[in-house]
Amino acid sequence: MAEIKTKQTDKNVVKFLDTISDETKRKDSFEIIELMQEVTGLPPKMWGTSIIGFGSYHYKYESGHEGDMCIIGFSPRKNNIAIYGMGGEERNKDLLAALGKHKTGKGCLYINKLSDVNADVLKNIFKASFEYLNKKYNG
Repeated sequence: MAEIKTKQTDKNVVKFLDTISDETKRKDSFEIIELMQEVTGLPPKMWGTSIIGFGSYHYKYESGHEGDMCIIGFSPRKNNIAIYGMGGEERNKDLLAALGKHKTGKGCLYINKLSDVNADVLKNIFKASFEYLNKKYNG
């Protein structure tokens, strides 16, 4: 079985963010870290080469594939900011309706920039998702 590439590393989060040339995306990333850290009470950790995550859980699929992943996290990508660990669109339907400009897909939330969304609603989505997934996977 292939080695899992997305695992927690000791890489420095700030050094990673300092490599982002888009000033708005870099600033937004630091703000998202603050929101996620406030919600989780945990420090940010690098997962793989480009995901900043909070907390962790162990998963195992019926296929036998297993590993660890952050409970919630995000990645400042070229075209958007991908937010991971949403725990299902249906559960957050009301919050997503009030969020502002965004897209969703496969358990992820995509925003272009923080100014496109309501930061308080986004924080509530982080909180709801983290609490749900932490309870589901970590008891």
